[in-house]
Amino acid sequence: MAEPAEQGVRRRLRPAPLIFEPAETTADPEHFFDLEKLADPGELLARATELTLAFRAAADRAAEFQAIAAAQLADPGRFDRLTAADVAERARWTEDYARKMIEFGQGLIRAEGRSAED
Repeated sequence: MAEPAEQGVRRRLRPAPLIFEPAETTADPEHFFDLEKLADPGELLARATELTLAFRAAADRAAEFQAIAAAQLADPGRFDRLTAADVAERARWTEDYARKMIEFGQGLIRAEGRSAED
């Protein structure tokens, strides 16, 4: 994950639009975004790379939202403030990682110019 200082500078990547599959085709465990149907290795590499980048960007963005939520929950201004241990338990993190995510979230909140209570 990028450091908080890098987040402000780095341009946000938008995930590539994903084509969601009908329920009946997803029941097949070998079926994954029609990749198994691509015969051309170049086309397969391009589409698989596109999916990898989209999922990576989505995971990075989700982690940012986790950090913001952790910072909001641990905000000392809240009467129902959670400790780092409480945040860790809720998110299934270690307490040390929760502290880092709270700090990262505080940085994101400051960078966006909004209060932790928003």
